[in-house]
This record gives sequence, C-alpha cells and structure tokens, in this order.
Amino acid sequence: MGMANNDAIKQLQSLVDQVDVSLKNTFKNLHQGYETDSLVRFLKARDWNVLKAYKMLIDCLEWRIQSEIDDILAKPIVPTELYRAVRDSQLIGMSGFSKEGLPIIAVGVGLSTYDKASVNYYVQSHIQMNEYRDRVILVRMPAASKKYGRSIGTCVKVLDMTGLRISQLNQLKLLTVISSVDDLNYPEKTDTYYIVNAPYIFSACWKVVKPLLQERTRRKIQVLQGCGRDELLKIMDYASLPHFCRKEGSGSSRHNKNGTFDNCFSLDHVFHQQLYKYVKQQAELMEGTAPIKQGSFHVDFPEPDAQDVKIAKTIESEFHRLGERNGHGKPLNGIEVTIE
Repeated sequence: MGMANNDAIKQLQSLVDQVDVSLKNTFKNLHQGYETDSLVRFLKARDWNVLKAYKMLIDCLEWRIQSEIDDILAKPIVPTELYRAVRDSQLIGMSGFSKEGLPIIAVGVGLSTYDKASVNYYVQSHIQMNEYRDRVILVRMPAASKKYGRSIGTCVKVLDMTGLRISQLNQLKLLTVISSVDDLNYPEKTDTYYIVNAPYIFSACWKVVKPLLQERTRRKIQVLQGCGRDELLKIMDYASLPHFCRKEGSGSSRHNKNGTFDNCFSLDHVFHQQLYKYVKQQAELMEGTAPIKQGSFHVDFPEPDAQDVKIAKTIESEFHRLGERNGHGKPLNGIEVTIE
C-alpha cells in the first residue's frame, strides 16, 4: 500500500475518531476488530477520496442506527414455514470455503422468484446473511487469517443464471434495492463474482452492462463456460462446490438427487440451519422468556446509487428489446453464449 493510501487511511481514521458515541458503537459492530480493513474498504469504494469515503461511512452508520441493524441477528423470520418459503424463493446460501479461506456464497439468480413473502422479508433475510457472515463466520476465522498471512474479511460469490428469463424483469426493483444495500453499506466485501450456467439472455445483457461498470468492478467478474466446475476447482475443493456446479447440466435445482442437505439454498442445509438457530437464540437472549414476535423487520431502503439506477434501466431496456424479439417470458436456454 502506497504512502498516499496510508495518509488517506490516517485522515479517515482521524475523522472517524471525532464522531459521536452512537456512531462509534455501531462502527464497532461493523468492523468487528478490523477497523483499518473496514476504512480501506470504504476508501476503495470511493477511489481513495477521503471526504467521499467519510460521507459514505457516516451514511452507512446512520442507516445502521435508524434501521437497528445491530439487532437484526436477533430478529428471526417466523414462523419457520414463512422462513422456509423465503429460502425456497430467494436462492442464496454458503457452500463452503475457498482454498484461501474465503466463504463461498452461492446465489441462484435465474430461479429465484421472490414471490412467497413481502419485500421487507427478502431484504431482512439478505441483510441477516451479510451480518452473519461478517459478525459470526468471519470473526471465527482467526486461524485461517493467520494461515494465509492476512485478515479474511471478504467472500467469493458464484452466481447461477440457470432459468433466467425475460419475465423476471418485475424483480428488477427488488434486486436494485438489495444491490444498493450492499454497495452503500457493505462495500468491497466480495473478491470475485463467478457467473455460471449463463443463457443467451445474460450474454446479451452483459454486453450492454459491462461498459457501464467501473474498471474495479469489471475486474472482479468472471463469466465461466457451462457450470464452471473445472475453473472453480482451481480455487476450491469439490466439497465446497455449489451443487449447481458439480456436473454439466446440473442446474440450480432446489432438490437434487443427493437431497436438500447438499443444496446450499435449502433451509435444511447445515449453513441455513446454523444461521436460523443462531438468530433464534439471539432473540431469546434479548427477549427473555417472551414469545418471538411475528412480523418483518423494517429496514430503511437506501436511495439507490446513481450508477445502480443507470445499470437497472439499461437491463430493463435490453430485456424489453429481447422480449419483443423472442416472445415474452420464454427462457432463452440452449442458445450458445458468446463471452467477450
């Protein structure tokens, strides 16, 4: 890290040292003992502009206080049947760790329907996974950090595009909200995005979206051929491969032949069982013997980043163009994907 960057870190640290106690307390929950690493993430997200990084961080801390994010891991989605419905329609999970010790987050982009619960439940679930990753999983990895000679504070994401269709355009607003939550409050938490099982519709959208992305973001995205198994095995063991990457044509099925225990999207998978158990235990500690209340945890949706809005509008325009050309709602699978 160069001298200019070190100076930027010191300047941002000096500004943060002057904030009030409530902001300092939520910042502790954010950085989990890795304060400098967290400052660097916000600086990177704002191209090392100290004042812009400071504003971004303060906005994030205020959002955490207003939305009570520090308590979100004590707010389970109940009853269990509702949480299962969320898990079955918002396909995301953790399949293991990379060879460098990074958590592997799998996302079923193409087959997520987001139609079994309200928007608030899906946003709550997404933020809970972020917070569980940062405040539980990564905090428990000092041995891995020591082994690899650096603190481990990021993850790898594998995005499965199986089943992506034009009719999913109606999910774009929700996905933009979730993307804005991540971009503005959890910046630089993903090392690499691997795109797998990409149909033609993704290839067409990628061509128009790619030029809009910052170079820093473009470098993180790798579009792999087919299910990406061979390439992914270079960075992770077979046991950590998401179920949809284990063989060609396996897809992002919710229940593969090995059952739901191998499907990291399922509530029956060990990751989701541990997460849900942890959240319910935290709720019991906070509420004592009082029954856990049903109801979504309201989160203030941040104003979408201007770049996110531009990308969303570009995707929407491309979806409409493809819909007019190919017929509405049809999955464009089985067509050769050209990757540039």
